[in-house]
Amino acid sequence: MTSAPYSAATASTRGSRLTTAMRVRRYLRAALRLETSATRLEKQVRDYVNGSLELFWKRQTIYAAAAMLCGFYYDLQVAVLCYLFIQFTEFCDTWLSLRIVKWKGGGLREARRYRDLLLLSAVQSTTAIVLWAGIVAHMEGISSHFMPLFFLFAAGLFAAVNNHQIPQILLLRLIMYTGVFLYIPIADLLHVRPPIQSFLWLQLFTVVFVLFFVIECSVIFLRLYRRGLDQLDELRLERDRVQAAYEVKSQFVSVVSHELRTPLTSINGALGLLRTGAYDADPAKARNILEIAHKNSIRLSALINDLLDLQKIESGQMSYNFEEIDLSDTIDECIGSMETFAQAYGITIDFKPPERSAIVVGDRDRLHQVLDNLMSNAIKFSRRGEKVHVRVRRDADRILVEVEDRGIGIPPDSRDKVFGKFTQVDSSDRRSHGGTGLGLCIAQEIMAAHGGSVDYSSTLGEGTTFVIDFPLKDRTK
Repeated sequence: MTSAPYSAATASTRGSRLTTAMRVRRYLRAALRLETSATRLEKQVRDYVNGSLELFWKRQTIYAAAAMLCGFYYDLQVAVLCYLFIQFTEFCDTWLSLRIVKWKGGGLREARRYRDLLLLSAVQSTTAIVLWAGIVAHMEGISSHFMPLFFLFAAGLFAAVNNHQIPQILLLRLIMYTGVFLYIPIADLLHVRPPIQSFLWLQLFTVVFVLFFVIECSVIFLRLYRRGLDQLDELRLERDRVQAAYEVKSQFVSVVSHELRTPLTSINGALGLLRTGAYDADPAKARNILEIAHKNSIRLSALINDLLDLQKIESGQMSYNFEEIDLSDTIDECIGSMETFAQAYGITIDFKPPERSAIVVGDRDRLHQVLDNLMSNAIKFSRRGEKVHVRVRRDADRILVEVEDRGIGIPPDSRDKVFGKFTQVDSSDRRSHGGTGLGLCIAQEIMAAHGGSVDYSSTLGEGTTFVIDFPLKDRTK
């Protein structure tokens, strides 16, 4: 039994269907943003890890030199303990980095998990550095604190230059370095409370100046990296657009070549036979061959018209001649033009005019084109001996035209193929019905220009109901 979802109750929920469609579009856009975010975050994590591994031996050299200076000039035991603590954090960071290098990639959740683990590792390593600098500053007492402050300055500049891939890690390091950077001179000022002329105040002002320099460097490197990511995203989107255009072009060439080859072969064969004079003595057979050639020439003409209509739609040059139209009259005309076609398939078209006139404002020829497409599809995909039912009814301030068949139906999740360009539900070379796959795409654009839409509902193996709807212009007879 054919499903008939466009009953009065269902038709009254058109606003709900539109709301659902909008939600679907928003969901698809959100999914695209999510995919872009996942790709971007994965690149940030990988760039950070690769940079960290490349700088491993540089960090080791800096830590070893700092440990030797601290052990020689301050306290060997403190230097060894701080150095071992830093090496522990380096081991954790390197182990995590190597694990990420082997990572095959994944979704946004996994990328966030690795980012959070790197953030935790950064907390450990930054804590070791600021603890070392703070201990050395404490051992120095009231002084210029050249070594710990310079050590913190070097660490902050190192982070600005090399940790900009992940802003959260860069911000964390800068906050921790800034806190200890300011704490060291402020602690001396609070302890001594010197006049403004004291070198301790000069030391604080110098620290503030250096911090400004470090933060400015961080912002510059962060902006440069983000600009690079944005350019990479643009290139990726452009690549996807080019790939999509290439696929459309391939579909176009494949479909058009297939649809052109068959009728041209038939026409050439028919004309070749007539040219040889093989059927000069048999006018009936010659007439039959001419009829075949004529049908195929009509098919070629329809293909060319579809391509021209598509070009006009895409370039915004499709013109419409709007006028008041009685849909019942237009449907009768379409049924009359489809009669011979329907008889060839053993199909009858059933249409009962509505009790009240259905007047709309539209382009007669374009609406004729839409209805022809829906009816021809219903005829082609119906079983021999079945009926195609055409109905017109009102729904509040809308008018609906339903074309229902008892055919093979449309598989679920085929909407993109049904309304796509150069696509068909059955796109195999052995499909039983030809076509460019442009008819419903063009019909959808025509109905949109009329303030309406095209939709369908189908049950596989039972049938399909296509519906067009647009604003109603009332006229009482």
